[in-house]
Amino acid sequence: MCGIVGYVGHRDATDILLEGLRRLEYRGYDSSGIAIQNEDGVLVRKKVGRVSELAALVNMKPVSGSIGIGHTRWATHGGITDENSHPHLGGNGEVVVVHNGVIENYSLLKEKLTALGFVFRSSTDTEVVAHLIAHHLEEQIRLGAD
Repeated sequence: MCGIVGYVGHRDATDILLEGLRRLEYRGYDSSGIAIQNEDGVLVRKKVGRVSELAALVNMKPVSGSIGIGHTRWATHGGITDENSHPHLGGNGEVVVVHNGVIENYSLLKEKLTALGFVFRSSTDTEVVAHLIAHHLEEQIRLGAD
């Protein structure tokens, strides 16, 4: 299980996401993370441990914006590390993914994406999805599709 929360609005998303993750912590408690979009791009904070550990990291390295997503993790693929915590970025950071479930064919997809030059920073199936989406977005742009 995992817990997922998102926010799009006029208020700062950080505190809203952290509170949502606290409420969902029973669904995943080995790590948590948030991704916030603002004028600087997408900023990610993620940490092994309870949501309180993530909140402490956010206090040390603040992030703010009015669009964001958060995730609490119960590990299925990859060990319990900061790198394996969600959210995961795809491509050059233009895609952000959190995920609850298992991608059965992730190793085959990872091989293909690695051959295309994608660099993986975690050992999760979710990062594969982030890179796969980024790859298809790049293809659509290259082909001039709307």
